Amino acid sequence: MGLKQDVEAGSKAKYGAYDDVLVEPERELLLPTDSDSPTTSTVSKPRYSLVHLVCAFVGGAALCIGARFLLDVSGIAGPPPLGDDVRVQAPPYVGSTEVHNFPPVAPTNAFPDLFPTSVGYPGGTPTGAEPGLIATAPSLPLQTGAAQLVAPPKIHKHIHSTHGDDVEEEEEESRKHYKSDRPFNLFRSWGNLSPWYSVPRGAFGVDDTAEPPAGCVVTGLHLLHRHGARYPTAWANFGGPAKFATRLHESASQWEATGQLAFLNEWTYKLGEEVLTPFGRQQLYDLGVSMRLKYGFLLKNFTETNTIPVFRTESQDRMLASALNFAIGFFGYPFEGQYQQLITIEANEFNNTFAPYKTCPNANAGGKADRSLPYVREWVSHFLAEARERLSRAMIGKDGLQGEFDWTGEEVYEMMQMCAYETVALGYSKFCDLFTEEEWEGFNYALDLTFWYDSAFGSPVARVQGVGYLQELVARLTHTPIATHNSSTNATLHTPETFPLDHALYVDATHEVVVLNIITALNLSTLAAGGPLPADHIPKDRSFRSADLAPFATNMQFQLLSCASTPEPQIRIIINDGVAPLHGIRTCPHDKHGMCPLPAFIEAQQETIRGTDWAWGCYGDWEVPPGSAWNSTTGDAPQA
Repeated sequence: MGLKQDVEAGSKAKYGAYDDVLVEPERELLLPTDSDSPTTSTVSKPRYSLVHLVCAFVGGAALCIGARFLLDVSGIAGPPPLGDDVRVQAPPYVGSTEVHNFPPVAPTNAFPDLFPTSVGYPGGTPTGAEPGLIATAPSLPLQTGAAQLVAPPKIHKHIHSTHGDDVEEEEEESRKHYKSDRPFNLFRSWGNLSPWYSVPRGAFGVDDTAEPPAGCVVTGLHLLHRHGARYPTAWANFGGPAKFATRLHESASQWEATGQLAFLNEWTYKLGEEVLTPFGRQQLYDLGVSMRLKYGFLLKNFTETNTIPVFRTESQDRMLASALNFAIGFFGYPFEGQYQQLITIEANEFNNTFAPYKTCPNANAGGKADRSLPYVREWVSHFLAEARERLSRAMIGKDGLQGEFDWTGEEVYEMMQMCAYETVALGYSKFCDLFTEEEWEGFNYALDLTFWYDSAFGSPVARVQGVGYLQELVARLTHTPIATHNSSTNATLHTPETFPLDHALYVDATHEVVVLNIITALNLSTLAAGGPLPADHIPKDRSFRSADLAPFATNMQFQLLSCASTPEPQIRIIINDGVAPLHGIRTCPHDKHGMCPLPAFIEAQQETIRGTDWAWGCYGDWEVPPGSAWNSTTGDAPQA
């Protein structure tokens, strides 16, 4: 990081000599001395009349008003032109990484023995009945947003064109391709970077809520959730905030930012990498509290059998931190003795259903695992064309020319990523108000393209990566151990102790890409009803939205129900409080509550398991042509 002057210390260091040279002579003129001169003095006559003073005052006021007017005009019109001999540059520290390493490695005042977490004398500790909102409340609370995060005070719907009438009409027509069919919400316009929220009723096609239908009771829950909000990952195939910061830092001598981008002249990169942000920790704590309030009554099953639950996560820092924050919310502190946390290993050559890509080579192969890239590039060239031109005009190049420093479409996209990442990490970002509502809708759709083609129904490696979790789900639902471990399942960890089959409550933590792999493998095909996503416009009423399905802390509830109207147990899938239709699964009927008889659901998933070839999908020598020459809506690899 470039050195940045210490504002507090630097002022004294810089101006000390100035004080000695200039201030002291002035002090000698203004303060009395120790000379023995007489105390009497002569009074001189005033040099100016009252008329002179009034005229001077009026003239000065007029000059101030004129100067203010000129400043306002120049602010509207943009920066004044600079001469050929003028050079501008941002400070050298711009774009450098700023890190605050807390806690210190060896704090001098740390005396853990003097600060025990328990000193006895706890007072009374009788417990009450377990909550069960899902069974007792007339309606359920909704997750409406992120109260701790601050959005810009105003985001314009679009920037009016400064071109002629014909061009304006053409631009207005093109905007129809960027419009959403929902009211605008910035925090719900960041795809997988959005904080999780309760999706609108009927978002997935079932006009019902997460409460069990009349006459039904919840008998079990399988909960799958994503980790909370995090810093950017170390690598991205398109965009990436760190790349944006690097370009700014390395080119600081070649530009100066003006207008809305003026903050870049002092901006530093404050994001870490991979781990949870404070807001992300809170998301999982809140999710744990929410699930205890809704499903706490299921813990009575463990009391009756003298057992405790087993929750699962994996070894990545953000994954383990998410699971533990969830546990603190669900069980309270301390949680020791209330449950057992299984930690699987996320690393190459370790089978893991929460990270199947670690043992699936084709899931990391260019052209197979990154099909979204040409689609995203094309879409960015459409929806960010105006923003790129607008933001380039706000930059002055090294020769003092406006627009000389040109942003690429990918760099403008990185600014939008920066808005989302800075907001969930720092609480607020100045990057957010650089863009219009329509541009944010375009960003949201760009992430839909990314995940449709890389992780969901349009990916040739989606289903094969989700099938391992399907095997585990079926094993739990049938209370039968997996007979053959032929996918990402880990036989070493499938023991009665670490993988129980008779519990009423399961909680698993994974990544958003795996959640989408599993949604695809389950064959929730109604979410793919719109078919392959186009790269030149946003489809109306699209069924696949990454912000609905895979935001930070996304959660899937597999509800098991017993209903008076049918002897067969039922299953429902609730994604972020929205009921997912199951009739796309071959054996499941249309149901207004989104239910499917459990035996029928299991039969269909067993078919999928038998029909999914891990060896071919992950190790097969198959290819897919780039772009739209080959497409899938089932997440399957092309067959030989």
